[in-house]
Parts: sequence; structure tokens; C-alpha cells
Amino acid sequence: MKKIALLATALAMVSGSAFAADMSVKARALKAPPPAAFDPWDVAFGAAIMNDYVFRGVTQSNHKPSVAAYFEPRYNVTKDLQLYVGVSGESISFTNRAAAEIDIYGGIRPTFGAFAFDIGVWGYLYPGGTCFYGAALDFANKPVGAECAANALLNGNTMKKDVSFLEVYGKMNYTVNDNWAFGVTEFYSPNFLNSGAWGNYTSVTGKYTAPSTIFGSSGIGMYVSGEFGRQWFGTTDSFYGTPVFPNGIHYADYNTWNIGVGFTYKVFTLDLRYSDTDLSKGNCSVFTGAFNATAGAAPITGNNPGGASSNWCGSTGIAKLSVDLTAMTNLK
Repeated sequence: MKKIALLATALAMVSGSAFAADMSVKARALKAPPPAAFDPWDVAFGAAIMNDYVFRGVTQSNHKPSVAAYFEPRYNVTKDLQLYVGVSGESISFTNRAAAEIDIYGGIRPTFGAFAFDIGVWGYLYPGGTCFYGAALDFANKPVGAECAANALLNGNTMKKDVSFLEVYGKMNYTVNDNWAFGVTEFYSPNFLNSGAWGNYTSVTGKYTAPSTIFGSSGIGMYVSGEFGRQWFGTTDSFYGTPVFPNGIHYADYNTWNIGVGFTYKVFTLDLRYSDTDLSKGNCSVFTGAFNATAGAAPITGNNPGGASSNWCGSTGIAKLSVDLTAMTNLK
């Protein structure tokens, strides 16, 4: 009996040892792989082509096609905090014949639950410009330079050689759910378009993203979005003065709005949009200095002594095809 008891004990020990070893192997087999190392760096980049480059309701390309591209390195401090810098460029058609618009910007994007913020500084550069004035002195009897005096437009409009300027901005976006999102934006410049006038732009935005199943399994997505904004201005310097206001004019404040529908497929987006403002054609000519404004077609005012009229701020339709990628998502 003792031998039988000893044998049973030995078998139990061996069986227990084998079971423990088997459990150890299974535990190792079922153990989740370690998470991938967190890479804080990313780069976003893309390009676009559009039939009209419109900025806050005003065409920047004389209602002609424009191309754009951007490059934006990003550093994710955490999953809820991103730092970024970027550069972008757009083809334009300004009165001063600037070669292009080059934007240099940077900021911070913190996220708190459903609230996403974007705070930064944006510089708009317009290299290659030429001054247009047509007189040696402005209306405050200050010299405008030989280059300005040699260039004049028949409609009497003017523009500085360098209209580069800087804005600080803040944006807030609230995501209600997978379909709805709303936001507000705020931009301020102490010297809008280097005119001497401060500028302040505020807007509200909304976006509805359709369920991913709306087009079945095709991979096509759809959204509807819109914006309503208001642009305020201060008083310009004497370069843009008139006989009635020799020391500078007050650009007309205005409202602008847009609404459109977009379709997405992988990295591509087709956006079809309607844009408009409440700027009159006369105030539009004063603000833009449009080279093709029609003299005498608008009411004569203290700001617009020649009665020039421009359609650069009127209603327009915009079709834009863009491609947007990030290194972490698309280049792995």
C-alpha cells in the first residue's frame, strides 16, 4: 500500500508539473504583443486645383483657376496636444502683379474631449510685387517713390508693392458626434494687407458628415459644410488716401458666407461651394484695388472718387479638387 501511495504521489507531482508548464506556454502564447513605440513626428502635405481662389468671399485669382500646395511637419507631444509649422503656396492675380501667395504659419492644437483648438500665427507673403499709384506724392503729400509714380491704372486704383501681412488666430471646433461638428474662428491683423488698417475676422462654421454607408462599400464619403463670417477694418495709411480723406480711408466692413458639398475618396476630396459677400461693387474696388475695375460704374464716394466698380467680391461658385496625405497614414 505504501508503494501504491508513493506511486500515486509521484504521478500527481509529474502531472501537476506538466500542467503548470502547459499553462505557462499557453499564457505566453496568449500574451498580447507589446504596443508599437509612440512616434510623435508626422508630416501632412497635399495639393489642390480650383477654378477660383476665394479668400473670405474675395477672389484672389481674378476669378481664374488657381493651384495650391502645402507641407506641414507636426510634433505630437501627446495624443491630445500637437505642435506644427507649415508652408503653403497659391497662384494669384493681384493688382501689384505679385508672383504668388506664400504662407508661413505655425501653432498649437490642443484637444479636450469633444473640443479641439487651434491657436497660431499666419504670415501671408506676396513676393515680386510692383507698386501702382501714378503720382509722385499721395494725397497727404507724402512721396510714394519713383516706381509708384511710373505705374498708373486707368481706373485710378492703387496698390503697394509689398502687401505682405501677419495674422494671429484661434479656432475652436466642437464634435457633437460622428456626423455633426460646429466651430468658431477668430483672426486678427494689426496691418491687414500692409494697408495700415487693422483687420479682424470672426466666423461660425458647421459641418455634417454623412454616414459611411451612404454610398455602400464604394469608399466614397460625403459632407455638407458652411461658414458665416464678418470682416472688420480700421483706417488705412495715406497711401490709400483720397482727396476727401487724405490721411487714409476706412475700408467697408462686410459679411461673407459660403456653403457647399464635398465628396471624399481615399486621399482625394472634391468640394463644390457657393461663396458670396454683401460688399458693393464700389466698396469691392476700393478694398481690392482691382486692376480690371470699371471706372465710373459705381457711385462716387469719398472713398471711391473715381466711381470704380469691381466684381471680385460678388457671388461665385468654386470647384476644388484636392489631395491630402500624412506620412504616418499614407507612407508606411
